Amino acid sequence: MKDSDHWDAVYKTKGPDQVSWYRPHLERSLDFLRAANLNLAAGIIDVGGGASSFVDDVLDLGHSNVTVLDLSEAALQVARARLGDRAKLVQWIRADVTKASLPDRAFDFWHDRAVFHFLQDPQARADYVDTVRRSVKPGGHIVVATFGPHGPEKCSGLDVLHFTPETLHAEFGTDFAKVGSTTEMHTTPWGSEQEFVYCYCRLAG
Repeated sequence: MKDSDHWDAVYKTKGPDQVSWYRPHLERSLDFLRAANLNLAAGIIDVGGGASSFVDDVLDLGHSNVTVLDLSEAALQVARARLGDRAKLVQWIRADVTKASLPDRAFDFWHDRAVFHFLQDPQARADYVDTVRRSVKPGGHIVVATFGPHGPEKCSGLDVLHFTPETLHAEFGTDFAKVGSTTEMHTTPWGSEQEFVYCYCRLAG
């Protein structure tokens, strides 16, 4: 099964609040966004945003240049339906981020909660980092969250990787200056806990 088919099947059979990574609001991510102190016209991309509420909250903060990218068209449809007329304020991209043709130097803030840890192939991770390097502006902000060392072995039936803040930053390399990190114990909708690690860095200017 192609990756897009897998994720379409997930979102066609489960509500957005029935998947393990669901949170009503991504508080840690929003803290990082506020700390970046961007102007409201700055380019923001949510990679793997799918049906997440992050886009809703970013719009609520007054940001006007927002992109959501996801492999699953079904997930994007959930978010568009939820936003209603406000969906017209967002650019929606169905694509594999490791192969996506994103515009050069378009984004001031790159956000990814729970995509990078699915990239088992080292070349896929290198392609992901190349996409970030091309499409984020010099000095731009990058927030990537993955499962931590004590996270689950699988998610939605797929094997996942585990990172510490140091090993996650090492995947990006010296072009990216680490600014901060945090660990979060995420509670799933059914009450189990999952360790997430957030790494915040900036692209060299």
